[in-house]
Amino acid sequence: MSLLGGAIAEAIIIEYGRSMFLQKLSDPFWFQSLGCVLGMDWHSSGITTSVMGALKRSVNQRSHELGVYICGGRGKYSRQTPNELLHIANKTGLDGNALILNSRMSAKVDNTAVQDGFQLYLHNFIVTKEAEWAVVQQGMNTDSKMARRYHWHSAAFQTFLEEPHTSIYGKNQGLILNITDKMAGPAKNAILKLTREDPEKMMKEIRQLVMPGHHEVREKDLNLKRLGAVLALAQEQPPKDMESLLLLKGVGPRTIQSLALVSEVIHGTPSRFEDPARFSFAHGGKDGHPFPVPTKVYDESIEILNKALQHARLGNADKMHAFANLSKAAQQIEADFKPNNKFSELIEKERADSWKYGGRTVKGFSKKPATDVQQLKLF
Repeated sequence: MSLLGGAIAEAIIIEYGRSMFLQKLSDPFWFQSLGCVLGMDWHSSGITTSVMGALKRSVNQRSHELGVYICGGRGKYSRQTPNELLHIANKTGLDGNALILNSRMSAKVDNTAVQDGFQLYLHNFIVTKEAEWAVVQQGMNTDSKMARRYHWHSAAFQTFLEEPHTSIYGKNQGLILNITDKMAGPAKNAILKLTREDPEKMMKEIRQLVMPGHHEVREKDLNLKRLGAVLALAQEQPPKDMESLLLLKGVGPRTIQSLALVSEVIHGTPSRFEDPARFSFAHGGKDGHPFPVPTKVYDESIEILNKALQHARLGNADKMHAFANLSKAAQQIEADFKPNNKFSELIEKERADSWKYGGRTVKGFSKKPATDVQQLKLF
């Protein structure tokens, strides 16, 4: 997860810049999609801890090159954030005290100003060498055992106490005490003695990401047309010009399927992440849903992306551009693609073939089934 997550982060920074990387981290749909691509359970609260832990390990090893630093973590690691920020400030010349204040304010807001029954247990503060920052933090409701994730981006708000979040991801709790709400002016005047904010400021439109109660991936959880287009790209013979451009000779269809979804995580626009479950078809899930993690494919995805990044660092961006063309090719197929409703058979086939690709879950490696499953033609 660290290797692939780090490669994806670097690819985004090279192609679009550090600010775009923070912007993507602050989008809950993209964040959930990234977690799926990395092989995490598609609707688990553990995605937050695992993804941020993997990114911290990989990105911080090359922060001096990438210009991005990730601090904090879960539990005791979250409390180390101030010291980590001071260390970064000493190396970069950034204002460490200002960064610490931003970190503490974001945590205070989500723990106290937004009283929704969730107490923070994870806090990650991500900062660039330009002092732009983002926060990904998560709280737990001890009664319901449900988690809620909070996303921040410094470029997206003006004040900590008026709708500062890019998104709050979790089930709607109904009416709660939220003094960051635009309509909470009177309460803020009485409790915090703040000046009245501009009442004409438009409320931001945010999409709601709510995960279902079921653990398995179901047909209704994803866009079959988009997924089918990726499978068509993988199963049909790629155009010769694309094959030579990507230098993917010898790479099998199953790896192309994964690479196309990884490519979309790097290059896709926000509207492409409205069905995060689709991205679990890149590398499965450690719980076996929708299928075991194909470790051989996973390693090949990392190797191919790292080779493209290595060429980009040396000034040859052709492979990175070609990598981006994978997601574009899938979208071209998608325009006229019509799925034929074989979703359950698709999952059956993936699970039956899992042993070929080093399929693995938390319970161990996949075994060859007693009977073969017939080859499917897309969906």
